[in-house]
Amino acid sequence: MIKTSRKGEWLEIIIPEEWDGTSVQDLFRTIWNAPKKLTHSLRMEKGVRINGQGADWTVSLNQNDRLDIRLFSEQDFGIQPSYHDIAILYEDDHLLVVNKPSNMDTHPNSPEETNTLANATAYHLLSQGEYRQVKHVHRLDRDTTGAVLFAKHSFIGSILDHMLEKREIKRTYLALVEGILKVKKGSITEPIGRDRHHATRRRVSPSGQKAVTYFEVLKTDHKQNLTLVKCFLETGRTHQIRVHFSHIGHPLAGDLLYGGKPTFSRQALHAVKLELTHPFTEEKIICHAPFLDKQNIFTGIDPYSI
Repeated sequence: MIKTSRKGEWLEIIIPEEWDGTSVQDLFRTIWNAPKKLTHSLRMEKGVRINGQGADWTVSLNQNDRLDIRLFSEQDFGIQPSYHDIAILYEDDHLLVVNKPSNMDTHPNSPEETNTLANATAYHLLSQGEYRQVKHVHRLDRDTTGAVLFAKHSFIGSILDHMLEKREIKRTYLALVEGILKVKKGSITEPIGRDRHHATRRRVSPSGQKAVTYFEVLKTDHKQNLTLVKCFLETGRTHQIRVHFSHIGHPLAGDLLYGGKPTFSRQALHAVKLELTHPFTEEKIICHAPFLDKQNIFTGIDPYSI
């Protein structure tokens, strides 16, 4: 694990053996895939130091050098912090993972909206004396529950965005679908596009965007005619799991928008686990999201066993 620590506005990184001989420029460009605009801004504002001195971005770093990057200057939240009781699954100086309850949007769609996970996360930071423009790296539907990843500053946010695109952030979902699936393990590879007859609904469409959902059957309930499946996403299209299972004739229980029966008051979908390698420390982060729903949709399932 790479040694890092926060020193006021600065992040201190002790250069590990594997970075010996790497220049600051290569570190930003190749290892972190940092965007050019942010990198240029740090260069112009003298926001990078090596062993206490202004960095020469082209000179090779040596093992045990001290690299300092100014990442923690105060910022306006960009949204209104608003108190809501939320469960933090993981947090450090750069990112946090929150367990989203049902009946809550991930982020506001208008300035006056305050009943969202992003508003609640901003309040959580404010209560700790942290002034950050917190940013969701991905999102969940209003009535989907589970783990959501947030970035605490723009630099880590851009790195996490790139990791998400490269599928280096793994998200595991649990879904209860109607009917008994005959195939125990497989994938659904159907493109998804907008439904021109409905403002919010999506549908499988030849002209849509590529969408791939992998699934594995965990449990079947013949009495209630339901199947519990574990899902992984190669892509992250809006309503992807809901659309795909509806398309193959197994809509999610409670998902009225996509043909499900009103078994529950919401679609039976939960983001149960989130995994990534920390960009700075290279620590493996695994977050399991306990079930918050009072309906006990996933009765008898241990989220920590997934």
